[in-house]
Amino acid sequence: MEEKELEKEVLRQYNILKRGCEEIINEAEFKEKLRKSIKTNTPLKVKFGIDPTGSDLHIGHAVPLRKLKQFQDLGHEPIFLIGTFTARIGDPTGKSETRKMLGMDVIEKNIKTYLDQLKLILDIDKLTVRYNHEWLESLNLTDVLNLLSKFTVSQMVAREDFSKRLEAGKPVSLIEFMYPILQGYDSVELNADVELGATEQKFNILRGRDLLKDFDKEPQICMLMPILVGLDGVEKMSKSLGNYIGVKDTPNDMFGKIMSISDDLMFVYYEQITDIPIDEIEEIKKNMHPMEAKKKLAMELIKIYYSEKEALEAREYFENVFSKKNLDVELPEVSISLDEVSIIDLLVTHLNFYKSTSEARRVITQGGFKVNDEAIKDISHVLKLEDGLVIKAGKKNIVRIKK
Repeated sequence: MEEKELEKEVLRQYNILKRGCEEIINEAEFKEKLRKSIKTNTPLKVKFGIDPTGSDLHIGHAVPLRKLKQFQDLGHEPIFLIGTFTARIGDPTGKSETRKMLGMDVIEKNIKTYLDQLKLILDIDKLTVRYNHEWLESLNLTDVLNLLSKFTVSQMVAREDFSKRLEAGKPVSLIEFMYPILQGYDSVELNADVELGATEQKFNILRGRDLLKDFDKEPQICMLMPILVGLDGVEKMSKSLGNYIGVKDTPNDMFGKIMSISDDLMFVYYEQITDIPIDEIEEIKKNMHPMEAKKKLAMELIKIYYSEKEALEAREYFENVFSKKNLDVELPEVSISLDEVSIIDLLVTHLNFYKSTSEARRVITQGGFKVNDEAIKDISHVLKLEDGLVIKAGKKNIVRIKK
């Protein structure tokens, strides 16, 4: 390949891969790694690690996974590292207290679920999957002491979440100090060229860069992506907070959840969860009505995880039920044997729409609770349950009662 063509390909790949990154450490080294990779036809080893501490992936998890897919599509080697050893310690990042260790039975169950969901994003047949217990379990005390010698106590206590806990008089266990060191050692074992992660992982990922140098290897590039904000527009996306879109949510649920977000958050999602070019996003922002732009975003998301046909069907369903108020469409049904129930209990206990009574009260008083499209704002109302009643709550919850 001629020098001019080589530089053109380096720039092409770099522009694709830098999108959505908040920080690349460092950019010049990254371009040089790309240049060397293209020139020698040697794929970059790109590491993304996750501890199997949960069972469901949401589109926040998918941000770095989709970046991994970009590397995969460009011919590089994506490495999905499952922290079968580090999950037993627990990543202290962002935690206000020491996390409990997980048992292998829970870890193994979560791994299977993760791998099933990965197929929605990555080409599994072209993915290297590794487990860090393969090398971390075999480290002896001499190896561990050698690793510890490369870090100082002041380095660790300078870490923001550790320092906050120490200032608040909360304990930080020595085993938690080991987590970023072991994550860094994973990069040494994998000979990682690049490591992907969220901005909150910066401290840990930089330890991998340090350790590679200490082991006389070329330091890895750190690609840091912003944490995806949840549907509430405030907290990071989290299943425990209920502000998430699961990668295995139904198309109708995905569509409804996207339609519930703010206009400002919509354009953050456009950049972080779709492949629409940035200049096209700017045109949408300038020229498309926010409602139409949100519907387009919802369809783009569904096309990623399902198909264009299912995206169109989800849009039609949403417009029938929520825009045209057509209640004669097929709706999810819920059987409740009671003849009457307080609407608070209905939403929290029987339909599980909300986790708390305060959340249910807020929706009701704001006019978001409807029976057969008629709003009920009295939080003490007792509803007589009849077959076929359509219950709506908020912008995304709707069911038909079956008796």
